[in-house]
Amino acid sequence: MSVAAPLAEALEPLRSEPSRSAVLLDVDGTLAPIVRHADDAHVPEPTRVSLIAVAKRYGLVACVSGRQAAIARRIVSLGTITYVGNHGAEILRGGATEVEHDPEISSWAPRVQEFARNAMTDELRRLRVREEDKDVIAALHWRGAPDEDAAEAAVMSVGAAAEAAGFWTHRGRKVLEIRPPLALDKGRGITRLLAGTDLDAALYAGDDLTDLDAFAALRAQRDEGALKTVLCVGVASDETPPALAESADVLVDGPAGVRALLSTLAA
Repeated sequence: MSVAAPLAEALEPLRSEPSRSAVLLDVDGTLAPIVRHADDAHVPEPTRVSLIAVAKRYGLVACVSGRQAAIARRIVSLGTITYVGNHGAEILRGGATEVEHDPEISSWAPRVQEFARNAMTDELRRLRVREEDKDVIAALHWRGAPDEDAAEAAVMSVGAAAEAAGFWTHRGRKVLEIRPPLALDKGRGITRLLAGTDLDAALYAGDDLTDLDAFAALRAQRDEGALKTVLCVGVASDETPPALAESADVLVDGPAGVRALLSTLAA
């Protein structure tokens, strides 16, 4: 399936019973267009208006991000919905001010950050690699560096050193994350979020390899009988990983396609 009529047909199980449906959305590249500098990311107002309408109708609406939950909330600028941050390590519920941390993962934060501080060399700075402190995750970005190829090679060397030191790494769109050696992904966060809920259907939309874990978690919930209907939406771009396109039930065209999806859900 792709767009238009097939998409509307795929959304029907959620639209028919919105109070028993979950709408789960990645942020960067899905709600917010990818930008040269991550700090400049924001959700366009027309998308936010559609998201507000969806939030009023559906049983659970949440953004699931690789960023910290509080930062994801700032980018989306909607405090009434829930945010799953740091690839599942954090949950910031709608209206709440305190983040719920996954205790097994949070204990690793000091070690991850110490490694990242030591790894951030003058050479990386010269190449304009940007470090992002995400508490239990340290991210190195090379998008927009003057020589992206050289910056990427330098970051990959850091990644090899991190793995040799016992950490896990994860590569995204021009970013490498250094993580605790634990199962830490969006699927874990979604599983925590859905625990104890009483829903029949769920949709997840995302644009990167990290979103495959979210797809897998929802499909596992369906296979276990916790959900009746699952819809995995891939958000296409010129950087779409082939594995995402292959795994998605439906593809939409970039953040504009996600905005159209939200409008259909709200109609």
